[in-house]
Amino acid sequence: MKYRTVVIAAACCAALIGLAHSADKKESLYTVVDGNKVDPNTMKGFRTWRSAACDRCHGPNQEGMVGPSLINSLKTLSKDDFLKTVREGRLDKGMPSFGGNPAVADNLNALYAYLKGRSDGAITSAKVQEMQ
Repeated sequence: MKYRTVVIAAACCAALIGLAHSADKKESLYTVVDGNKVDPNTMKGFRTWRSAACDRCHGPNQEGMVGPSLINSLKTLSKDDFLKTVREGRLDKGMPSFGGNPAVADNLNALYAYLKGRSDGAITSAKVQEMQ
């Protein structure tokens, strides 16, 4: 009976250690090489940025114009708040809703990855290219 208890306890400990280890190895939000070469998903985010003409308000380098700097905003804005803002807009502040735009709505996570990479400083150029 003691052997069975030890085996069960050891299995539980191993499972807990495995869970903690897998939590540490979170999948990266974006991958960047040389400051401007990005993974395909992040490239999709850049293309979404361009197709929605976000630069008209947030500037070509995401540093703000009529709209705020996204480089600064994404240092404190949570992903959930970002997604909500893009989907629903902030009409009182001039931010339109993009929830009804499939080109944006279907690529929100990729757009977030691109802009977060810019905000984090990993993507050093507003214009990127896909890694080969």
